[in-house]
Parts: sequence; structure tokens; C-alpha cells
Amino acid sequence: MKFCKCLTVLICLIVGSCRSQPDKINGVSFVSSREAIDAQHIRPILDLNANYSAVMPFGFIRDLQHPELIFNTERQWFGERVEGVKQYVKVLQDHQIQVMLKPQIWVRRGEFTGQITMANEADWKTFEASYSKFILTYAELAEQLNVPVFCIGTELKNFTHDRPQFWEDLISKIRRIYKGKLTYAANWNEYATVPFWSSLDYVGIDAYFPVSDKKMPTVEDCLSGWGKYKMDMKGLSQKLNKPILFTEYGYRSVDYSGKAPWNSDRDMKGVNLQAQCNATEALFKTFWNEPWFAGGFLWKWFHNHDKVGGENNTMFTPQNKPVQALIKKQYRLNG
Repeated sequence: MKFCKCLTVLICLIVGSCRSQPDKINGVSFVSSREAIDAQHIRPILDLNANYSAVMPFGFIRDLQHPELIFNTERQWFGERVEGVKQYVKVLQDHQIQVMLKPQIWVRRGEFTGQITMANEADWKTFEASYSKFILTYAELAEQLNVPVFCIGTELKNFTHDRPQFWEDLISKIRRIYKGKLTYAANWNEYATVPFWSSLDYVGIDAYFPVSDKKMPTVEDCLSGWGKYKMDMKGLSQKLNKPILFTEYGYRSVDYSGKAPWNSDRDMKGVNLQAQCNATEALFKTFWNEPWFAGGFLWKWFHNHDKVGGENNTMFTPQNKPVQALIKKQYRLNG
């Protein structure tokens, strides 16, 4: 018996078939661009110690009640359509970065997707058929590309709550063509009432929870702010027996960064690099060592690393800011 165990270990070492899974998903949300990517665009992700990347193709609707979803057209950027997804995934995988494929909707003028609601039953049916085509196209692609995680939707509160049977049927269709793990990216104030978590593998949350009202939130302020949210998430994870995954997380480098972390308004111009660091550190301390927490995808990461972010930038990206070193350290510890 002892000889057999030793032989099994030896075979695993030789063929590499027993490699352990990462302790946490240490991910970035890789922003689609106009152009193809190559090794130079991946090196900064590797330097961050990330082991996962979200790849995000887009579909578009004209307004919150328009039933036709348009996707994979020549008018879209390369990284937003099927051809670009294939190329991005291959380059990431070639550099040992695993992928979550995360198709998303963009509403014209940037209106919030959670408010998408059709005017009547006929429009709902049209929209559902259009959305199914969109998602199943990328589910098939995820299977072809051996992508380990697929996200079936992002921040679609009204759609998920008003049409629960559609989602159960869609998940069944996805399961027939895709063999990896499934999640849904619920907004922070939506996740507790998503009706189909039991049919998925991860409870996905876009984690823009308000954790501090202060202009300069300290780590301790944000740790305190996470208290109730953490207990609620832990309870849901235990109830469903499914891990929590932050399908998006991150903070802007601005004053009041923990007050309304979802806010992307460009009129917020008070650069505050330390606030971004403090809020991020508190999130890591709160979740990254919890056994029921699977990890998360940092919002957001651009391919042209040397030309983005920086110490005068007020937006979400950590690139070329002090918080980048903090993330690198955390990802090294839990890789």
C-alpha cells in the first residue's frame, strides 16, 4: 500500500496531473480593447501575481426597454467580440492565467443594467431569445476554449427577479454545452435575493458595498464597515453550501472611496491614493483568508499598462498606483 502511494505521487510529479488548485482566485478584470494582445500585455498581470483574468465581451441595447440585444458585430472593438475573446483567452492561457468568461450588456448612455425591464410580455420573449443567443454563443466558446468559470450575467436585478423561470431554463441549456463552473455577477444590493443560486457553483457578487462615510477612510473604519455584510455573506454561503466569489471588487483613488464604491462619476476629482489603499487592504483582511470565500476579480485592468492609471488618476484601476504593490503582496500570499 505504501509503495502504491509513493508510485502515485511519482507519476503525478512526472505528468503534472495532480497540480493543486490555487488557494484563491486572484483575478483581474481585463478590459476589452481595440486591438489584439500579446506577451507584453500579460507580463504586468503576472507581475501582480494574478492567477485568473475575467474576459468581458459585450452586447448592446439601445435603452432599458429595448428588446433586441446586438453583439459580435464588426462595429465593436476587437476584444468585445468572439474573435477577440478567442485571441485574449489563448494568450492568457499560454501564460498560465486561468479565465472567467463574463459576457456583459452595455445600455446606451451607460444606464444601469439592473433597471432593464421590458414593456410587455412580447418584448420580454424577444429579449429573452436575444439574451439566450448571446449567452449560449459564449458558453459554447467557453467550452471550446476550456475556460474553467463562466458568468451567465452581470447586475441584471429586474431581469432576474421578474423572469426567474427563464434563468432556470437558461442555466439548464448552458449546462448541456458547458462543463465548467457557473456563476452570476449580482450587484452588492441584489445578491441576497437572486432566485437561482442553488443552480450555480459560486455566489457571485460585484462587491461595491459602502463601508465608510469618511473622506479619508482608515483600514479600521472599513473593517468595521464590513462587519454585517461579512456575516450575511457567510450565512448565505453556509446555507447554500457554495463559496462566495467577488466577480468584481475595487475602489477608486478618490476622497470618500468607501462611501459609494460603485460611483464612477467623473466629477469626483479629489485624488486620494491612500484611501484606495486603505479600503482595499480592509477588503483583503476581511475576506481573503476565509475558507468560504473563493477570491475575486479586481476592477479593472487595462492592456496598455504603461499608459494608464498613475498617481493623478482618480478611477478604479490600481495600475501604477501605490495600491498595486498591496495587491501584488496579497496575491502572492494566497496564490
